[in-house]
Amino acid sequence: MDLGTVRSFRPARSRGDLTLSGGEVVVGGGTWLFSEPQPGTTGLVDLTTLGWAPFEPLPDGTLRIAATCTIEQLVGAPWGGLAELARQAADGLLMSFKVQRTATVGGNVCLALPAGAMTSLLAGLGAEAVVWTPDGGERREPVAAFVRDVRVTSLRPGEVLRAIDVPPSSLTAPAAFRRTSLSPLGRSAVVVVGSGRTVTVTASTTRPVVLDADDLDAGLAAVDCWYDDAHGAADWRAAVTGLLAREVVSELGR
Repeated sequence: MDLGTVRSFRPARSRGDLTLSGGEVVVGGGTWLFSEPQPGTTGLVDLTTLGWAPFEPLPDGTLRIAATCTIEQLVGAPWGGLAELARQAADGLLMSFKVQRTATVGGNVCLALPAGAMTSLLAGLGAEAVVWTPDGGERREPVAAFVRDVRVTSLRPGEVLRAIDVPPSSLTAPAAFRRTSLSPLGRSAVVVVGSGRTVTVTASTTRPVVLDADDLDAGLAAVDCWYDDAHGAADWRAAVTGLLAREVVSELGR
């Protein structure tokens, strides 16, 4: 879609270029940005020109995934377990290969949709969002807390998601994935990811919910943010989430 209000475009070459003027927004892959009108947006600042490596193994074994890493790159990652989970998550959102080639991991998380494929994956792996702050510093926050509600994140004005760090334990721990929808080719209505001692629920809730696998029933009973839209009623989603969560716990042998 043409964005008729946009009058400027500039590539970011350094962190200083991320200081935005009124009406400017940052863009990664742009698959959502160009999918619908963006009233009030007058300028675009391209993050992909910063040259961030898609993956960066850190000294402590953490895997850093750049916000500009594409979903295609993540699905093709050299970490077998992570790549398989990424593929399952991406397939759950019914992304075409063309969208996966362009859409970024950071953009998908920042969009904060309940069925956001990368939110499901990274919240389920206990990953942390690394956020650049406008004062030149950074802050860190679990992805499960970074996404606050439908289309709501903790990003404040001037902040940019730099990367997402996956802890070493999640790269080696057994994992399990379940999803369902109202139709065979429907958008995910429930996604459950199990890793280690946690079970993370997305798509059926308005924000990621992390549960203790050893106290699953109590955790499910306490959920207060079941989602209700055209892709599934809240009571149906709650019931199916419980079923899939128990399957995940059983698969992980807990």
